[in-house]
Amino acid sequence: MTTDNLRIFLAGIIQGSLVEATVHGQDYRGRIKGLLAEHFPQADVYDPVADHGNSIEYDDATGREVFFRHNALCRDVDVLLAFAPEASMGTAVEMWEAYQHGAAVIAISPLKLNWAVKFLSHTIYADMDAFEAALESGEVERRIGEVLGKDA
Repeated sequence: MTTDNLRIFLAGIIQGSLVEATVHGQDYRGRIKGLLAEHFPQADVYDPVADHGNSIEYDDATGREVFFRHNALCRDVDVLLAFAPEASMGTAVEMWEAYQHGAAVIAISPLKLNWAVKFLSHTIYADMDAFEAALESGEVERRIGEVLGKDA
């Protein structure tokens, strides 16, 4: 499968179920982007936190605009890669949009029984190590090709 011009949206937990105005650690994004650069060097990877690192401080109008724009972006990608170590409503909405519009949805999550993760993912990896091993073996690329209907 050619990965030229593959559009990947990096979804993942930001605030999750935290009640206070704080976010989960975002270190996973750097590791995932590094792995994607290694295995899909021609892909266009969009990381919403790269442009909106202080989104927790946005006023309602700005937050609403960014939320809906990111969800709309998920309708026009080839792959949505969702990092969900625990439930994340925003990630679930992004997964829904991508899935409904034909993208390959890959989850890195231990929540294999959670319906949003289970039914909106084409492939689920329990953790980062499993995802990395699947990248190394070519499994991720093959699965993307199957979902998108391209030769792997």
